[in-house]
Amino acid sequence: MKILSSILLNFLFLTPFVFSQNNVESAVNSFAVKAGMEHASISIQVIDLSDGSVVAKYNPGRTLTTASTVKLFSTGTALDILGPEHKSETRVYIDGEIDSNGVLNGNVWIRGGGDASIGSKYFNKEGHQLDFFTNWIDAIKEAGIKEISGGVIADASEFGYEGAPGGWSWSDMGNYYGASPSGLTIYDNLLRYTFSTFSVAGKSTTIKSIEPYVPGMTFHNYVLSSKKSGDNAYLFGAPYSDDYFGSGTLPINQSSFLVKGSLSDPEMQFAYEFNKTIVDNGIKIYELPSTARDKDIKSTSSDYEKRTLLHSTKGKPLSVMIKETNYRSVNLFAEHMINMIGYEKTGDGSTTSGLNVLAKHWAGKMNTSGLQINDGSGLSRNNAISSHHFTQLLSYMHKSKYAADFKASLPIAGVSGTLRNVCKGQAGQNRVVAKSGSMTRIKSYAGYVTTRSDKKLAFAIIVNNNTCSSRTLKVRIESLLNAMANY
Repeated sequence: MKILSSILLNFLFLTPFVFSQNNVESAVNSFAVKAGMEHASISIQVIDLSDGSVVAKYNPGRTLTTASTVKLFSTGTALDILGPEHKSETRVYIDGEIDSNGVLNGNVWIRGGGDASIGSKYFNKEGHQLDFFTNWIDAIKEAGIKEISGGVIADASEFGYEGAPGGWSWSDMGNYYGASPSGLTIYDNLLRYTFSTFSVAGKSTTIKSIEPYVPGMTFHNYVLSSKKSGDNAYLFGAPYSDDYFGSGTLPINQSSFLVKGSLSDPEMQFAYEFNKTIVDNGIKIYELPSTARDKDIKSTSSDYEKRTLLHSTKGKPLSVMIKETNYRSVNLFAEHMINMIGYEKTGDGSTTSGLNVLAKHWAGKMNTSGLQINDGSGLSRNNAISSHHFTQLLSYMHKSKYAADFKASLPIAGVSGTLRNVCKGQAGQNRVVAKSGSMTRIKSYAGYVTTRSDKKLAFAIIVNNNTCSSRTLKVRIESLLNAMANY
């Protein structure tokens, strides 16, 4: 009886201590059974980075679609393979000879290296996206070229011509966030449509402008005026197609309503823009701009060894690019990360090649059973990733020589990027750095937490097909993040 009493007293004494150490697990278990989660698929894992021990978990091995948290894999892989100082290059070559009259008896080649920062709105002021052409024109003039008997040929073949990655829906392609990667990007591969709408709902809208001008483009406008507020228009366009479509609605009584879409053929646009700049600078050019794809040419390094390099423009360092990618959740930049690692490792910068490199890279560093990654941005609904996959990735990057660069690329809760309104004024503010992901019926977060007791945690939260509101789910996830901060 005395022994039994002692055991009971020890249990009662220890119980509060046990629960205080498992506040995260309690929060996770409570989260999973709340109203609106009855039909949801959930995967959660929280680990202590000091020893890899599991702090809390809920279906950690269940693979789900995660939206933009996939960017942790694309940016982490690029950083691990290429290093933070890697810069992509765009190069200008000429073939043929320049005669005594300053006539280039040949062509000007633009060799793309997949630089997503060139001409990007994220690094250039409005109206100055093409300022880099100034150095290119200077290089042409310094070579003594006054006329070009051939034309401008843009070559984006280093990244191939697969267009959109597998699993992207038709409703995404054509919209600004569905801009496809290319060996040559320009204007972030975006188009700006300006509509005017009528005062009567149901009437067709009018296109006032499409910028930049796209030669050969046909836009089929089925967008209607509506009493609904906000942008409910959808833009469609297949890669390399000249036909674009618009549907949906825009609010009535709008004289100038901007809708952003994607550019289907950035390679051709690059050739057109540089050709126009050459002509505007008084240099005659006799052939129309064209592309390596149109000519069915895949130029190799040996081909370029026979040509003359006039100028090379280097892009932003990879550390800068991954910060923009994760802070702003830029899909195009993330897709370029996949292409870049493919080209670096195999000489083939296609999306397929890059995804194969990614898969092989992590297969030797973690348990990748069940891991399916089909793009770099998370737009593909064919992606399948578990919370355990994420915590393995985060643990690896925490120990990496590039740990500081990787962590610095993640938004800070309550402060910056896509997390600026998460845990604002709450326990998780400034203690959580993470990538978020969101699509219809998908919500996810993955990243790091520095707790009040200075523990270092890695976590991933993935929810598919909840029936509660997006706002309610965000508040509940914030409670999990705050529990981690208080661990």
